[in-house]
Amino acid sequence: MNKNKLYEYAGAVVFLISLTACKPLEIQQRAENKTVPEMYGAEQNDSSNTGKMKWNDYFNDQNLQALISQALQNNQELNIVLQEIEISKNEIKARKGEYLPTVGLKAGAGVDKVSRYTNIGAMEANTEIEPGKKIPEPLFDFGIGVQAKWETDIWGKLHNATRAQVQRYLATVEGKNFMITNLISEIADSYYELLALDNELVILNQNIKIQNDALNIIKELKKNARSNELAVKRFQAQVLRTQGMQYEIQQKIVETENKINFLVGRFPQPVERSHKFDSLIPQTVFAGIPSELLENRPDIKQAEYELAASKLDVKSAKARFYPSLEIGAGIGLQAFNPVYLIKPESFLFSLAGELTAPLINRSAIKAAYKNANAKQIQAVYHYEQTVLGAYIEVANQLSKIKNLNNSVSIKMQEVDALTKSIDISNDLFKYARADYMEVLLTQRDALESRFELVEKKVDQLKASVAVYRALGGGWDQNSINQENLIKK
Repeated sequence: MNKNKLYEYAGAVVFLISLTACKPLEIQQRAENKTVPEMYGAEQNDSSNTGKMKWNDYFNDQNLQALISQALQNNQELNIVLQEIEISKNEIKARKGEYLPTVGLKAGAGVDKVSRYTNIGAMEANTEIEPGKKIPEPLFDFGIGVQAKWETDIWGKLHNATRAQVQRYLATVEGKNFMITNLISEIADSYYELLALDNELVILNQNIKIQNDALNIIKELKKNARSNELAVKRFQAQVLRTQGMQYEIQQKIVETENKINFLVGRFPQPVERSHKFDSLIPQTVFAGIPSELLENRPDIKQAEYELAASKLDVKSAKARFYPSLEIGAGIGLQAFNPVYLIKPESFLFSLAGELTAPLINRSAIKAAYKNANAKQIQAVYHYEQTVLGAYIEVANQLSKIKNLNNSVSIKMQEVDALTKSIDISNDLFKYARADYMEVLLTQRDALESRFELVEKKVDQLKASVAVYRALGGGWDQNSINQENLIKK
């Protein structure tokens, strides 16, 4: 081996050592150190974890359960993702085929007439052959045999590529699980919003009745010269304004129903639901310990599988710098006449090995290796970002639930006080101890406070849904281990 080739190999070794000893190794060690805080802020850790509950145990409304069950069967986006999983699974089979020997059956026939003035033609013409045993012209060629080819994959390039594809398949499965959690929470959010709109419509109807009663009172007072037309018109305008709000809420109901229908995968139709919004109580949430997020959250597991795949990609890219060994073999029968194919003399075979190593113009291999390292670093940062986002999401929702509980309690007291003030203002107005503006403002404040209470209660219900999703609830955590399934 000359000095130039020695320099080439030495340069390759130095290049590989310099790449493997820098940032990718450090960043990989960061990812392997899976640490999260021991607590969610000031919240105390629980011994149980709501995120491990099945969705049909967490949501006990039968109508909501039916909607979720139907969506898991018919939602188009979810079914698209399921097909992507099948595509990824087929990619594994394709990768496995790359490092297995390829064997093919070959059969063919041909005819060959060489020119007299070529080297082969001149040789055939000047060869002395006994009369009757001349070389046939044109010369036919018939053959049948088996050919095999195999890249031995000494350095694991193909095996690592296959293992990386397995990790990506598992990542798509976790992506599907994460989509299921989001789908369930989106349906539950819309369902509770629909119940709240129904409740707002009931409140409006009750308020319209109260306002009409007040309008009738003011009309009677006007007849007795104890009020005037201005007061009547102001009360009448208040009634009309409240009646107009009905149509806005009815439109929101239609849009919310159709949003649910879209998620369920069906054309617009009425959504079956209960009408007991006031009696709904959010589920008690147990957050467990933060480290459980690493196992419960599908998006974290998805990022972890993608990180593992990127690490294998680096190994596969590194193996391209090393020599590759290909072995080819063939066995069969060949003759210029089909009659001779059955004779032993027609038997032939071949066996060859080829060792190939990149020496010059390796820019593409170097670029691919650097890209694999850069993608591995990206995967580490993405993993860290996913874990951080999941932790903050749970911490925010736990705090939100606590604050909403206090807020709803205070708002209920406010609604109770304003509801009682309506009767008081009406009585005072009858005896000329309050003007009509005080009555109108009291009615408006009472209506607004009841609407605000509904909004806070639906926010409370949505927060219970959000924390369930944030804890990783919704997907079937007791399903078959997909990784073991692939290994089989």
